[in-house]
Amino acid sequence: MDAREHPQDNIELLLQQLDSGRMRSARMQINSLHPAELARLLESLPLKKRAMLWEIVDPEIEGDVLVEVSDEVRDGLLEGMQTEELIVALDGMEVDDLADLLIDLPETVTQEVLQSLDKQDQERVQQVLAYDEESAGGLMNVDIVTVRPDVTLEVVSRYLRLVGEITDGTDSLFVVSRDDSYIGSLYLSRLLTNDPDEMVANVMSTDVMPISAQTPSTQVVWEFENRDLLSAPVVDDDFRVLGRITVDDVVDVIRDEAEHSLMSAVGLDEEDDMFAPVFKSATRRALWLGVNLCTAFLAAAVVDLFQTTVDKIVLLAVLMPVVPSMGGVAGTQSLTIITRAIALGQINKDNAIGILRKELMVGILNGIGWAIIVSIFTYWWFEEWRIGGIIGAAMIINLVVAALAGFSIPLILKRLNVDPALAGGVVLTTVTDVIGYSAFLGLGAALLL
Repeated sequence: MDAREHPQDNIELLLQQLDSGRMRSARMQINSLHPAELARLLESLPLKKRAMLWEIVDPEIEGDVLVEVSDEVRDGLLEGMQTEELIVALDGMEVDDLADLLIDLPETVTQEVLQSLDKQDQERVQQVLAYDEESAGGLMNVDIVTVRPDVTLEVVSRYLRLVGEITDGTDSLFVVSRDDSYIGSLYLSRLLTNDPDEMVANVMSTDVMPISAQTPSTQVVWEFENRDLLSAPVVDDDFRVLGRITVDDVVDVIRDEAEHSLMSAVGLDEEDDMFAPVFKSATRRALWLGVNLCTAFLAAAVVDLFQTTVDKIVLLAVLMPVVPSMGGVAGTQSLTIITRAIALGQINKDNAIGILRKELMVGILNGIGWAIIVSIFTYWWFEEWRIGGIIGAAMIINLVVAALAGFSIPLILKRLNVDPALAGGVVLTTVTDVIGYSAFLGLGAALLL
């Protein structure tokens, strides 16, 4: 059997154990899973089975599991936990993960959890909470090791042995001045392979530039992607080192952004619980369906303006969906490209006109090319050259407008502080439907009646 099938087999066995009441075997298997695996399992279970499984999870790993599950699933699990149980679950967690959880807790519970921490951990958590969770400061881990540049590698090694442990995932130590200003990074590989008598200043790297604590998480992703970083220091406005960001934090951001783009395109939240109550899910989706219905009525109103034309020339009704459909596809292509470019910071005042010109040229070329094909096909089908000419002209118009809309809509929404991934598709569809129907039926009314 393929090793990749084993996790699924284990999950099926676990569900069988839960169904049959073999709780002891289920408990052993559950607590042998990685917290991330356990989180995915919880998210895939109906509410009753989820509650049953959560009751037998080892309190020592509950905190790590809560970090991994989606927000809505986490809220449901937290509702059934007492404050004392939460304090036990959160004990020993890394500061950045603890801060992520505290954001979702009621203020009274948050204060009790903070009071259960020692003074140093309280200060660390408050330091992370002071920054937006979608900034470098909100992502950072404050458990770092700093060293001075004017000591030898042997001194650093003795210090690490004295400390006894370093945070998981540490690939470098940060070199700082006496006022904790960032100077460079000392990679552990260099610490281990260079002469112990070498000074830190001679071995450290100054290539890794620090990231400001105010930097948006999307920019942090760009830094890691384009500089091939495993970790990076986070500094305040005075260049003092506050903490570090590691690549696992960045992977979480990338995953969240990908899920957000996918779900937002249809008006959903990436944190929604698949097993949420029916009425709750229906209410959420109803709003987006209502918006879509309004845009559909707008397009229908345009068609109604030309009802007389459609009644007299039935062929127009047969071909009517073609033009809006082609415009919608072409516009979505431009919309997707521009939305992605905005997310990556690739559009600015200097290149915007050039990008617009390119998108319009693509729209014109595709419009002319497909207009010729559709016109020939329409003439062959209905033996009416005027219908072919009308649909061809309407397609050129709509594809050009679609290119313009696909370029401008994301930029306008971004200026209005509206997520282009969330509202861009609806606005674009409305534009291409209205223009497509207007162009096709308007030319039909002008040339055929």
